[in-house]
Amino acid sequence: MAPFEVYCEYLALKNHFSNPKYDYFKYNKKVRATISSFNKRRDKYFFEKTSRKYKDEDIVNFLVANFVESTSVNQVWIGEIISSGERTYADWTKRQQSLTYLFKEQSNELLSNNELENLFSCSKGHPIILKRFLGGDISLETFVIYDRIFSFRKKFDKELKDPVWETVSLKLQKYSPFLNIDVFKFKKILRDLVDE
Repeated sequence: MAPFEVYCEYLALKNHFSNPKYDYFKYNKKVRATISSFNKRRDKYFFEKTSRKYKDEDIVNFLVANFVESTSVNQVWIGEIISSGERTYADWTKRQQSLTYLFKEQSNELLSNNELENLFSCSKGHPIILKRFLGGDISLETFVIYDRIFSFRKKFDKELKDPVWETVSLKLQKYSPFLNIDVFKFKKILRDLVDE
């Protein structure tokens, strides 16, 4: 991938994660960028370095990892990715490689004190699963897997009208298509944990 193409990927993914109306897949990564605007950037060396360092598919993963890890997606700036991007990507890669193990461990912890149905109850405000995610007890990947299994995001969107959930909902919606998950495998893991 050429440096300009890396720049276009960066813009497309930044739009995807920060703009509720832009979809990276639906719009086929289209952005308005020109070579002349790219050449005027003072940080273009980052895109050049990234294009040499990573394979094409790894560049997308590298950028996705950095946008997803940011606490405020709207304020991800290139300086943040330049300073801590490689460490963030390494941590993200480890999580992807141990997804099954992480899901099992985090689900075991989640279900040790709670019934499965209670995790998604909004009767007392934020549901347990959201609180545990916000508290860092479960990863975003585990949260996405639970949403893929139970499709709770749309229900929460109707019942929770607060900025905290709106931010999490957007992140969940935008990150989910990037995770290649075998839902049946994770359903079986969860079923086995519940049956124990």
